[in-house]
Amino acid sequence: MQNLIHQIDELAESFYDEVVGFRRHFHQNPELSFEEFETSKYIQEKLTELQIPFTAGYVKTGIVGHIEGKKKGTGPTIALRADMDALPIKEDSDAPYCSTNSGVMHACGHDAHSAALLGAAKMLKQLEDEFAGTIVLIFQPGEEEHPGGAKLMLESGALDAFKPDIILGQHVLPEMEVGHVGFRPGMYMASGDEIHFTVKGKGGHGALPHKLTDTVLTTAHILTSMQQIVSRNAPATIPTVLSFGKVIADGATNIIPNEVVVAGTFRTMNEAWRAEAKRRMAEVAHGTAAAMGASVDLEIKHGYPVLHNDDKATVRAMGYAKELLGEACVESMDLRMTCEDFAYYSLEYPVCFMRFGVKGEGEDIKGGLHTPKFDIDEKALKTAMSNLAYLAIRFQQEG
Repeated sequence: MQNLIHQIDELAESFYDEVVGFRRHFHQNPELSFEEFETSKYIQEKLTELQIPFTAGYVKTGIVGHIEGKKKGTGPTIALRADMDALPIKEDSDAPYCSTNSGVMHACGHDAHSAALLGAAKMLKQLEDEFAGTIVLIFQPGEEEHPGGAKLMLESGALDAFKPDIILGQHVLPEMEVGHVGFRPGMYMASGDEIHFTVKGKGGHGALPHKLTDTVLTTAHILTSMQQIVSRNAPATIPTVLSFGKVIADGATNIIPNEVVVAGTFRTMNEAWRAEAKRRMAEVAHGTAAAMGASVDLEIKHGYPVLHNDDKATVRAMGYAKELLGEACVESMDLRMTCEDFAYYSLEYPVCFMRFGVKGEGEDIKGGLHTPKFDIDEKALKTAMSNLAYLAIRFQQEG
Protein backbone atom coordinates (compact mmCIF):
# COMPACT_ATOMS: atom_id res chain seq x y z
CA MET A 1 0.00 0.00 0.00
CA GLN A 2 2.77 2.45 0.91
CA ASN A 3 4.56 1.66 -2.33
CA LEU A 4 1.38 2.44 -4.28
CA ILE A 5 0.92 5.72 -2.42
CA HIS A 6 4.54 6.64 -3.23
CA GLN A 7 3.94 5.85 -6.92
CA ILE A 8 0.73 7.90 -6.94
CA ASP A 9 2.47 10.87 -5.34
CA GLU A 10 5.36 10.75 -7.80
CA LEU A 11 3.09 10.48 -10.83
CA ALA A 12 0.88 13.32 -9.60
CA GLU A 13 3.91 15.55 -9.25
CA SER A 14 5.22 14.52 -12.66
CA PHE A 15 1.90 15.04 -14.47
CA TYR A 16 0.76 18.15 -12.59
CA ASP A 17 1.83 20.81 -15.09
CA GLU A 18 0.30 18.88 -17.98
CA VAL A 19 -3.00 18.45 -16.15
CA VAL A 20 -3.05 22.15 -15.34
CA GLY A 21 -2.67 22.66 -19.08
CA PHE A 22 -5.67 20.40 -19.71
CA ARG A 23 -7.77 22.40 -17.28
CA ARG A 24 -6.73 25.74 -18.75
CA HIS A 25 -7.49 24.56 -22.27
CA PHE A 26 -10.99 23.51 -21.19
CA HIS A 27 -11.49 26.74 -19.26
CA GLN A 28 -10.49 28.92 -22.21
CA ASN A 29 -12.70 26.99 -24.59
CA PRO A 30 -15.97 26.30 -22.74
CA GLU A 31 -18.95 24.78 -24.52
CA LEU A 32 -22.58 24.57 -23.45
CA SER A 33 -24.47 21.38 -22.62
CA PHE A 34 -24.67 18.86 -25.47
CA GLU A 35 -22.46 21.11 -27.61
CA GLU A 36 -19.08 19.97 -26.24
CA PHE A 37 -17.72 19.02 -29.67
CA GLU A 38 -14.24 20.57 -29.40
CA THR A 39 -13.91 19.49 -25.77
CA SER A 40 -14.75 15.92 -26.80
CA LYS A 41 -12.30 16.07 -29.70
CA TYR A 42 -9.52 17.26 -27.39
CA ILE A 43 -10.17 14.47 -24.89
CA GLN A 44 -10.21 11.89 -27.67
CA GLU A 45 -6.82 13.14 -28.87
CA LYS A 46 -5.37 12.78 -25.37
CA LEU A 47 -6.81 9.28 -24.92
CA THR A 48 -5.34 8.28 -28.28
CA GLU A 49 -1.92 9.60 -27.20
CA LEU A 50 -2.24 7.48 -24.05
CA GLN A 51 -3.19 4.43 -26.13
CA ILE A 52 -6.40 4.08 -24.15
CA PRO A 53 -9.19 2.55 -26.28
CA PHE A 54 -12.48 4.44 -26.29
CA THR A 55 -15.81 4.81 -28.01
CA ALA A 56 -17.06 8.32 -28.76
CA GLY A 57 -20.34 9.84 -29.92
CA TYR A 58 -22.63 8.86 -27.06
CA VAL A 59 -25.28 11.60 -26.89
CA LYS A 60 -23.21 13.34 -29.61
CA THR A 61 -20.14 14.18 -27.52
CA GLY A 62 -19.86 11.59 -24.75
CA ILE A 63 -16.83 9.30 -24.53
CA VAL A 64 -16.30 5.98 -22.75
CA GLY A 65 -12.75 4.64 -22.51
CA HIS A 66 -11.30 1.72 -20.59
CA ILE A 67 -8.01 0.53 -19.13
CA GLU A 68 -7.43 -3.18 -18.60
CA GLY A 69 -5.25 -4.17 -15.67
CA LYS A 70 -2.29 -6.46 -16.35
CA LYS A 71 -2.07 -8.10 -12.96
CA LYS A 72 -2.80 -11.83 -12.95
CA GLY A 73 -6.29 -12.89 -11.92
CA THR A 74 -9.64 -11.20 -12.20
CA GLY A 75 -10.89 -7.95 -10.78
CA PRO A 76 -14.00 -5.78 -10.64
CA THR A 77 -15.02 -3.05 -13.06
CA ILE A 78 -14.65 0.43 -11.59
CA ALA A 79 -15.98 3.43 -13.54
CA LEU A 80 -14.80 7.03 -13.11
CA ARG A 81 -17.01 9.86 -14.38
CA ALA A 82 -16.35 13.50 -15.27
CA ASP A 83 -18.74 16.02 -16.85
CA MET A 84 -17.62 18.34 -19.66
CA ASP A 85 -20.18 21.14 -20.13
CA ALA A 86 -20.03 24.81 -19.18
CA LEU A 87 -22.65 27.42 -18.30
CA PRO A 88 -24.17 30.44 -20.09
CA ILE A 89 -22.33 32.95 -17.86
CA LYS A 90 -20.03 35.80 -18.90
CA GLU A 91 -16.76 35.38 -17.01
CA ASP A 92 -15.46 38.26 -14.91
CA SER A 93 -11.76 37.51 -14.65
CA ASP A 94 -8.36 38.76 -15.77
CA ALA A 95 -6.79 35.29 -15.55
CA PRO A 96 -4.65 34.37 -18.57
CA TYR A 97 -6.86 31.34 -19.11
CA CYS A 98 -10.13 33.32 -19.06
CA SER A 99 -12.91 32.10 -21.37
CA THR A 100 -12.50 33.08 -25.01
CA ASN A 101 -16.12 32.14 -25.74
CA SER A 102 -18.05 35.24 -24.67
CA GLY A 103 -21.07 34.47 -22.54
CA VAL A 104 -19.97 30.89 -21.82
CA MET A 105 -17.90 29.92 -18.79
CA HIS A 106 -16.75 26.94 -16.75
CA ALA A 107 -18.37 28.32 -13.61
CA CYS A 108 -19.07 24.94 -12.02
CA GLY A 109 -15.66 23.29 -12.22
CA HIS A 110 -16.36 20.79 -14.98
CA ASP A 111 -13.08 21.83 -16.60
CA ALA A 112 -11.32 20.64 -13.44
CA HIS A 113 -13.37 17.44 -13.38
CA SER A 114 -12.39 16.51 -16.95
CA ALA A 115 -8.75 17.51 -16.46
CA ALA A 116 -8.53 15.45 -13.26
CA LEU A 117 -10.00 12.40 -14.98
CA LEU A 118 -7.49 12.72 -17.83
CA GLY A 119 -4.75 13.00 -15.21
CA ALA A 120 -6.05 9.94 -13.39
CA ALA A 121 -6.18 8.07 -16.71
CA LYS A 122 -2.48 8.86 -17.30
CA MET A 123 -1.66 7.57 -13.83
CA LEU A 124 -3.73 4.43 -14.18
CA LYS A 125 -2.17 3.64 -17.54
CA GLN A 126 1.23 3.78 -15.84
CA LEU A 127 -0.04 1.57 -13.02
CA GLU A 128 -1.67 -1.20 -15.07
CA ASP A 129 0.41 -3.82 -13.29
CA GLU A 130 -1.23 -2.93 -9.97
CA PHE A 131 -4.72 -4.25 -10.82
CA ALA A 132 -6.42 -7.08 -12.68
CA GLY A 133 -9.85 -5.74 -13.61
CA THR A 134 -11.20 -2.96 -15.81
CA ILE A 135 -11.30 0.78 -15.15
CA VAL A 136 -13.86 2.65 -17.23
CA LEU A 137 -13.50 6.36 -18.02
CA ILE A 138 -16.76 8.27 -18.58
CA PHE A 139 -16.54 11.75 -20.09
CA GLN A 140 -20.14 12.89 -19.97
CA PRO A 141 -21.95 15.76 -21.71
CA GLY A 142 -24.83 17.87 -20.50
CA GLU A 143 -24.85 17.70 -16.70
CA GLU A 144 -26.25 21.23 -16.47
CA GLU A 145 -29.28 20.79 -18.69
CA HIS A 146 -32.34 18.57 -18.36
CA PRO A 147 -32.86 15.71 -18.99
CA GLY A 148 -29.18 15.33 -18.07
CA GLY A 149 -26.35 13.67 -19.94
CA ALA A 150 -26.09 10.85 -17.39
CA LYS A 151 -29.64 9.71 -18.11
CA LEU A 152 -29.09 9.88 -21.86
CA MET A 153 -25.72 8.10 -21.66
CA LEU A 154 -27.35 5.23 -19.78
CA GLU A 155 -30.25 5.08 -22.23
CA SER A 156 -27.81 5.00 -25.15
CA GLY A 157 -26.14 1.89 -23.73
CA ALA A 158 -22.81 3.57 -23.00
CA LEU A 159 -22.12 1.28 -20.03
CA ASP A 160 -23.85 -1.88 -21.23
CA ALA A 161 -20.59 -3.53 -22.26
CA PHE A 162 -19.01 -2.92 -18.86
CA LYS A 163 -21.71 -3.08 -16.16
CA PRO A 164 -19.54 -1.37 -13.52
CA ASP A 165 -19.44 -2.73 -10.01
CA ILE A 166 -18.98 0.83 -8.71
CA ILE A 167 -19.09 4.28 -10.31
CA LEU A 168 -17.06 7.08 -8.71
CA GLY A 169 -17.67 10.76 -9.43
CA GLN A 170 -16.37 13.97 -7.93
CA HIS A 171 -17.15 17.69 -7.82
CA VAL A 172 -15.31 20.83 -6.80
CA LEU A 173 -16.26 22.47 -3.50
CA PRO A 174 -15.26 26.16 -3.20
CA GLU A 175 -15.65 26.20 0.60
CA MET A 176 -13.21 23.31 1.11
CA GLU A 177 -9.44 23.79 1.24
CA VAL A 178 -7.13 22.30 -1.36
CA GLY A 179 -5.87 18.88 -0.35
CA HIS A 180 -9.14 17.92 1.32
CA VAL A 181 -11.88 15.61 0.05
CA GLY A 182 -15.39 14.97 1.34
CA PHE A 183 -17.82 12.05 1.47
CA ARG A 184 -21.31 11.25 2.68
CA PRO A 185 -22.72 7.69 2.68
CA GLY A 186 -26.40 7.29 1.83
CA MET A 187 -28.70 10.19 0.98
CA TYR A 188 -26.58 13.11 -0.18
CA MET A 189 -28.11 15.42 -2.83
CA ALA A 190 -31.67 16.47 -3.58
CA SER A 191 -33.93 15.81 -6.50
CA GLY A 192 -34.52 18.86 -8.70
CA ASP A 193 -37.72 19.73 -10.57
CA GLU A 194 -38.51 22.89 -12.54
CA ILE A 195 -41.88 24.58 -12.01
CA HIS A 196 -43.29 26.81 -14.74
CA PHE A 197 -46.75 28.34 -14.69
CA THR A 198 -48.63 31.18 -16.33
CA VAL A 199 -51.62 32.79 -14.64
CA LYS A 200 -54.12 34.06 -17.22
CA GLY A 201 -57.08 36.41 -16.98
CA LYS A 202 -58.61 39.61 -18.30
CA GLY A 203 -56.28 42.48 -17.44
CA GLY A 204 -57.13 46.15 -17.40
CA HIS A 205 -56.93 49.44 -15.54
CA GLY A 206 -55.60 49.12 -12.01
CA ALA A 207 -58.13 51.68 -10.79
CA LEU A 208 -61.04 49.51 -11.97
CA PRO A 209 -60.36 46.14 -10.33
CA HIS A 210 -64.05 45.15 -10.47
CA LYS A 211 -63.80 45.04 -14.26
CA LEU A 212 -60.80 42.71 -14.54
CA THR A 213 -59.14 39.58 -13.24
CA ASP A 214 -56.23 40.47 -10.99
CA THR A 215 -53.59 38.08 -12.32
CA VAL A 216 -50.92 39.60 -10.08
CA LEU A 217 -52.87 39.07 -6.87
CA THR A 218 -53.84 35.58 -8.04
CA THR A 219 -50.17 34.77 -8.62
CA ALA A 220 -49.31 36.04 -5.14
CA HIS A 221 -51.92 33.75 -3.60
CA ILE A 222 -50.66 30.77 -5.60
CA LEU A 223 -47.08 31.40 -4.51
CA THR A 224 -48.08 31.73 -0.87
CA SER A 225 -50.25 28.63 -1.00
CA MET A 226 -47.51 26.59 -2.66
CA GLN A 227 -45.08 27.60 0.07
CA GLN A 228 -47.57 26.32 2.62
CA ILE A 229 -47.28 22.89 1.01
CA VAL A 230 -43.66 22.92 2.16
CA SER A 231 -44.34 24.41 5.61
CA ARG A 232 -47.51 22.44 6.40
CA ASN A 233 -47.52 19.25 4.31
CA ALA A 234 -43.87 18.23 4.02
CA PRO A 235 -42.86 15.59 6.58
CA ALA A 236 -40.63 17.30 9.13
CA THR A 237 -37.94 14.66 8.64
CA ILE A 238 -37.60 15.21 4.88
CA PRO A 239 -35.54 18.21 3.68
CA THR A 240 -37.67 20.23 1.23
CA VAL A 241 -37.06 23.51 -0.59
CA LEU A 242 -39.40 25.40 -2.92
CA SER A 243 -38.02 28.60 -4.48
CA PHE A 244 -39.34 30.89 -7.20
CA GLY A 245 -36.76 33.05 -8.91
CA LYS A 246 -38.74 34.40 -11.85
CA VAL A 247 -42.02 36.34 -11.74
CA ILE A 248 -42.87 38.48 -14.77
CA ALA A 249 -45.98 40.65 -14.51
CA ASP A 250 -45.51 42.95 -17.49
CA GLY A 251 -47.96 45.66 -16.47
CA ALA A 252 -47.42 49.08 -14.95
CA THR A 253 -48.40 51.09 -11.88
CA ASN A 254 -51.97 51.25 -13.14
CA ILE A 255 -52.08 48.29 -15.53
CA ILE A 256 -52.94 44.73 -14.53
CA PRO A 257 -51.51 42.41 -17.23
CA ASN A 258 -53.46 39.64 -18.93
CA GLU A 259 -50.93 37.11 -17.70
CA VAL A 260 -48.12 36.57 -15.21
CA VAL A 261 -45.25 34.17 -15.89
CA VAL A 262 -43.56 32.33 -13.00
CA ALA A 263 -40.66 29.87 -12.77
CA GLY A 264 -39.08 28.11 -9.82
CA THR A 265 -37.47 24.97 -8.49
CA PHE A 266 -38.54 22.21 -6.12
CA ARG A 267 -35.97 20.16 -4.20
CA THR A 268 -36.43 17.28 -1.80
CA MET A 269 -34.84 14.05 -0.56
CA ASN A 270 -37.66 11.53 -0.82
CA GLU A 271 -39.17 10.26 -4.06
CA ALA A 272 -42.60 9.40 -2.61
CA TRP A 273 -42.98 12.84 -1.04
CA ARG A 274 -41.64 14.40 -4.24
CA ALA A 275 -44.52 12.91 -6.22
CA GLU A 276 -47.11 13.86 -3.60
CA ALA A 277 -45.83 17.44 -3.36
CA LYS A 278 -46.06 17.93 -7.12
CA ARG A 279 -49.63 16.61 -7.08
CA ARG A 280 -50.49 19.10 -4.32
CA MET A 281 -48.87 21.97 -6.24
CA ALA A 282 -51.05 21.30 -9.26
CA GLU A 283 -54.12 21.08 -7.04
CA VAL A 284 -53.32 24.36 -5.29
CA ALA A 285 -52.43 26.25 -8.47
CA HIS A 286 -55.59 25.31 -10.35
CA GLY A 287 -57.87 25.65 -7.33
CA THR A 288 -56.55 29.06 -6.32
CA ALA A 289 -56.69 30.42 -9.85
CA ALA A 290 -60.27 29.21 -10.31
CA ALA A 291 -61.36 30.72 -6.99
CA MET A 292 -60.08 34.11 -8.13
CA GLY A 293 -61.59 33.97 -11.61
CA ALA A 294 -58.35 33.19 -13.42
CA SER A 295 -56.83 30.14 -15.07
CA VAL A 296 -53.34 28.69 -14.91
CA ASP A 297 -51.16 26.74 -17.31
CA LEU A 298 -48.83 24.65 -15.16
CA GLU A 299 -45.86 22.52 -16.17
CA ILE A 300 -43.64 20.73 -13.66
CA LYS A 301 -40.57 19.39 -15.44
CA HIS A 302 -39.43 16.19 -13.77
CA GLY A 303 -35.72 16.64 -13.12
CA TYR A 304 -32.85 14.77 -11.56
CA PRO A 305 -33.58 12.16 -8.87
CA VAL A 306 -32.30 12.04 -5.30
CA LEU A 307 -28.64 11.04 -5.18
CA HIS A 308 -27.97 8.12 -2.84
CA ASN A 309 -24.36 7.14 -2.30
CA ASP A 310 -23.93 3.43 -1.75
CA ASP A 311 -23.20 3.07 1.96
CA LYS A 312 -20.66 0.27 1.70
CA ALA A 313 -18.80 1.71 -1.29
CA THR A 314 -18.66 5.21 0.21
CA VAL A 315 -17.34 4.02 3.58
CA ARG A 316 -14.68 2.05 1.74
CA ALA A 317 -13.79 5.07 -0.40
CA MET A 318 -13.42 7.24 2.72
CA GLY A 319 -11.04 4.68 4.19
CA TYR A 320 -8.94 4.55 1.04
CA ALA A 321 -8.81 8.36 0.86
CA LYS A 322 -7.55 8.47 4.45
CA GLU A 323 -4.76 6.07 3.48
CA LEU A 324 -3.68 8.41 0.69
CA LEU A 325 -4.28 11.86 2.16
CA GLY A 326 -4.39 11.35 5.91
CA GLU A 327 -7.41 11.32 8.18
CA ALA A 328 -7.38 15.09 8.74
CA CYS A 329 -7.90 15.72 5.01
CA VAL A 330 -11.01 13.55 4.66
CA GLU A 331 -14.22 15.31 5.70
CA SER A 332 -17.79 14.14 6.28
CA MET A 333 -20.24 16.12 4.15
CA ASP A 334 -23.65 17.53 5.07
CA LEU A 335 -26.77 17.02 2.99
CA ARG A 336 -26.93 19.30 -0.05
CA MET A 337 -30.12 20.64 -1.61
CA THR A 338 -28.33 21.13 -4.91
CA CYS A 339 -28.88 18.37 -7.47
CA GLU A 340 -26.70 16.38 -9.85
CA ASP A 341 -27.51 14.17 -12.82
CA PHE A 342 -24.92 11.71 -11.45
CA ALA A 343 -27.93 10.56 -9.43
CA TYR A 344 -29.15 8.64 -12.48
CA TYR A 345 -26.14 6.33 -12.22
CA SER A 346 -27.14 5.63 -8.62
CA LEU A 347 -30.45 4.21 -9.82
CA GLU A 348 -28.63 1.42 -11.69
CA TYR A 349 -25.24 0.97 -10.03
CA PRO A 350 -23.55 1.38 -6.62
CA VAL A 351 -22.02 4.85 -6.64
CA CYS A 352 -19.87 7.19 -4.59
CA PHE A 353 -20.07 10.90 -5.39
CA MET A 354 -17.47 12.92 -3.51
CA ARG A 355 -16.09 16.45 -3.23
CA PHE A 356 -12.62 17.92 -3.49
CA GLY A 357 -11.54 21.28 -2.13
CA VAL A 358 -10.45 24.08 -4.45
CA LYS A 359 -9.90 26.95 -1.99
CA GLY A 360 -6.30 27.96 -1.45
CA GLU A 361 -5.01 27.55 2.10
CA GLY A 362 -5.72 30.73 4.04
CA GLU A 363 -7.43 32.32 1.03
CA ASP A 364 -10.98 33.49 0.45
CA ILE A 365 -13.31 31.66 -1.91
CA LYS A 366 -12.61 32.64 -5.52
CA GLY A 367 -16.26 33.16 -6.34
CA GLY A 368 -19.09 30.70 -5.70
CA LEU A 369 -20.34 28.05 -8.07
CA HIS A 370 -22.33 29.41 -11.03
CA THR A 371 -20.95 32.94 -10.59
CA PRO A 372 -18.86 35.04 -13.04
CA LYS A 373 -15.84 35.10 -10.69
CA PHE A 374 -15.62 31.38 -9.95
CA ASP A 375 -12.10 29.96 -10.11
CA ILE A 376 -10.01 27.33 -8.35
CA ASP A 377 -6.59 26.95 -6.79
CA GLU A 378 -5.12 24.62 -9.40
CA LYS A 379 -3.17 22.66 -6.78
CA ALA A 380 -6.54 20.97 -6.23
CA LEU A 381 -5.99 19.06 -9.47
CA LYS A 382 -3.15 17.12 -7.87
CA THR A 383 -5.47 15.88 -5.13
CA ALA A 384 -8.37 15.25 -7.50
CA MET A 385 -6.45 13.07 -9.95
CA SER A 386 -4.50 11.25 -7.23
CA ASN A 387 -7.59 10.43 -5.21
CA LEU A 388 -9.48 9.14 -8.26
CA ALA A 389 -6.61 6.92 -9.36
CA TYR A 390 -5.86 5.61 -5.88
CA LEU A 391 -9.50 4.82 -5.09
CA ALA A 392 -9.92 3.01 -8.41
CA ILE A 393 -6.89 0.79 -7.74
CA ARG A 394 -7.79 0.10 -4.12
CA PHE A 395 -11.32 -0.96 -5.11
CA GLN A 396 -9.65 -3.21 -7.67
CA GLN A 397 -7.24 -4.71 -5.17
CA GLU A 398 -9.87 -5.50 -2.56
CA GLY A 399 -12.55 -6.61 -5.04
